[in-house]
Amino acid sequence: MKKFLKTTTLLLMCSIFLAACGNLQDSTLSSGGGDSSKSTVQTTSSSDSSSYDVLLSNGKYKTSPISGLTASDNGNQFNSRSFESGLMKLSKKQFSTNSYVFQEGQVLSASTVNKWLARKSKKNPTGLNPDSNGSTAPTKRTPMYLQQLLEEDYLQKQDGKYKLAGISIGVAMNKIDYYQKKQYGATYKTTITEAEQKEQGQRIAKEIVQRLRKEDKVGNIPIVVGLYSVAPEDTLVGGNYFQYSFSKSGELGSFKDLEYKNQMLPVVNGDTAISSSDSDAFSNFKTHIQDYFPNLSGVTAQAHYDGTNLKSMDITINTQFDGLAQITSFTQFVQQSATKYLPSGADLDINIQTVDEQQAVVTRTNGKFYSHVYDAD
Repeated sequence: MKKFLKTTTLLLMCSIFLAACGNLQDSTLSSGGGDSSKSTVQTTSSSDSSSYDVLLSNGKYKTSPISGLTASDNGNQFNSRSFESGLMKLSKKQFSTNSYVFQEGQVLSASTVNKWLARKSKKNPTGLNPDSNGSTAPTKRTPMYLQQLLEEDYLQKQDGKYKLAGISIGVAMNKIDYYQKKQYGATYKTTITEAEQKEQGQRIAKEIVQRLRKEDKVGNIPIVVGLYSVAPEDTLVGGNYFQYSFSKSGELGSFKDLEYKNQMLPVVNGDTAISSSDSDAFSNFKTHIQDYFPNLSGVTAQAHYDGTNLKSMDITINTQFDGLAQITSFTQFVQQSATKYLPSGADLDINIQTVDEQQAVVTRTNGKFYSHVYDAD
């Protein structure tokens, strides 16, 4: 399997920590299976009740060993963040932010997931992608349905120890499977239908839960599984979760459909806006900041919906500023403009950047703004 650097993962991790203040609490850590081994741990204390406290090990953030592992390359970097943030949103349906603390997944190992992401074969009986039928024709070959797995762990404090009390698994399913007939050759693609995504995704999810139940660390703790549709390489937005299921202690229950949608603003390729009012609001915001600061290379947004309800916007502003005074002034102006023009009920993540570097960030979570200019005293 190939492992790639996910630049947007850093933004997600930063957003977790920005929601948490510097108050740390000491305790000990125990695995879900009652492992008696101990290590010094701390948790951040979140100032936002809608965000999880984060478990730190010896004062450090602990990353998952399976982070970034994929079955094949997909050049759409927007998938990474929506895959991770979407799973955390699903987790909140079962694991309350007031009762659980968050840690990146530590149960699944890289070697295990590498085998699961590969095709099933005599040499790899645990592969979750089906064995090849031998064909290389786009419409006849057996595609690689499963692209990536993600694990998030949720812990609770019991008898002075943090114990694994819940797991969420993200199952990323290809919408288009990109492949080569020979190494370094031309790239071809097989399109996968929604019906195939659901059928194969549910099959894979049920198998994963059965395997996890055999792990001593897991046992009968609750497990959330979300099925994610990977956005194709040529789209300017990330994918979205289309179904999820919950296992309280045994097998997965029935799958529930989700109405999540993503759209690029301004709309492109003749697409119709999911919400004309949201599209108009962003257009007014874009025009306002471009009129005031003409040295902008582009202003775009990813709008994230639940049905027709706008939940959040990820906005990218490309600038040509060099001076710190310009960047600081512009950041303040962007926050003022966002307050005036953008829909008030949506969370915002506005990244101000040049081609080479991040310059500033403006966020709004639950109605509260935060801004930061990088490299400013």
